[in-house]
Amino acid sequence: MNFTIRIALAIILSFLTAMVFAPFVIKAAKRLRAGQNILHWVGNHQEKQGTPTFGGFIFIIPAIISTVILAGFRSRLGFIAVAITLGFMLIGFLDDFIKIRSKKNQGLKAYQKILGQVTASALVTWFSYTNRHIGTSINLPFSGQVIDLGWWFLPLCFIAFIAASNAVNLTDGLDGLAGGTSAVYFGTFTVLLVVKYAILNNQAQLSEAVEVASLAVFSASLAGALLGFLWHNSNPASVFMGDTGALALGAAAAAVAIFSKNPLIILILGIMFVLSCISVIMQVLYFKATKKRVFLMAPLHHHFQYKGIKEQKIVACYIIITLVAGVISLASMVTS
Repeated sequence: MNFTIRIALAIILSFLTAMVFAPFVIKAAKRLRAGQNILHWVGNHQEKQGTPTFGGFIFIIPAIISTVILAGFRSRLGFIAVAITLGFMLIGFLDDFIKIRSKKNQGLKAYQKILGQVTASALVTWFSYTNRHIGTSINLPFSGQVIDLGWWFLPLCFIAFIAASNAVNLTDGLDGLAGGTSAVYFGTFTVLLVVKYAILNNQAQLSEAVEVASLAVFSASLAGALLGFLWHNSNPASVFMGDTGALALGAAAAAVAIFSKNPLIILILGIMFVLSCISVIMQVLYFKATKKRVFLMAPLHHHFQYKGIKEQKIVACYIIITLVAGVISLASMVTS
């Protein structure tokens, strides 16, 4: 099957599967009384109390189905990306499940969640380090240069998975925010990977091209499935992705970047995830030092809400900025 047709089918199949799957997930969550418990200090969101969670299944399962059908069994990277996504999804699911069971917005203890993330990140880091299609070399955006990090690749890869999973989780605070920015992220990476596949194919690096193709299918599948999820998650949301979806998305975001040897692109394309993470770190450190706050509330999107900006406006701006970052990311690859 023609590669571009496979990419198009991946988007369409995952989108349609998500659209069919969503009502069943929402209905099941309601039957199980799996409603989101809103923290009492998030006053702007009290009307969202009880909205069904576990919505991450709406895009993760369709993306996996699409990847398995269309990636091709000659490759490994797409399926390893699926595996690490499932690993982080399981951590998020346990967190969500405990929250629902306890009827509080407190799931896994901090050390339990961190232990799970550290274990999964360590495993995928070692796989990446030892895999001949990934290795220790990375592309430098805009420069056209490839550098070999050697042992330094290990902390870079490990931190990328830990940071990305938590950054997406922090961004998941408004209807359609994490889902919308992630859809643009994976859509852009799909284009980047399609371009890389064409280059490798023209250079007759066929084994490398096969692996990149599977990554492209995985990325396209997530982009399509997220569009189906957004149909039900846009304001007012009928379902939330929960940690089940957010941690999995962050791991998937790191996987496509690391496996394609473009980890630094995360800082450009995932700029809104980065800012969410930085705003929380700044808030915590500054408050501990001065007992004062930098932002009205962290992460950053809540600060904008408390400044009186409408939720839909914030989400639209985040998506627009990510689109611009996507164009810059594409330019960085063309330049290099």
